[in-house]
Amino acid sequence: MTSFPSDAPLEQVIRAFERLGFREVRRGNHISMIRDNADGTHTPLTMPSHRRIKGSTLRTILTQARISRDDFLNAFDAS
Repeated sequence: MTSFPSDAPLEQVIRAFERLGFREVRRGNHISMIRDNADGTHTPLTMPSHRRIKGSTLRTILTQARISRDDFLNAFDAS
């Protein structure tokens, strides 16, 4: 497994979130994604629409969406 990305390409980050069950809902200055959970709830996720996402921003997104670092890295490495 690789180390946590410090400056990740946006499209690779989006593909990783899609592998984790998220789908893109809206794209503008920010990208909104949502995941439909098995229990009927939804998990929202919002990230800036920059070409590259800083590591600190990515860690905050993962915390807010309740995604573990390892789960994200596995999906990110598969990209």
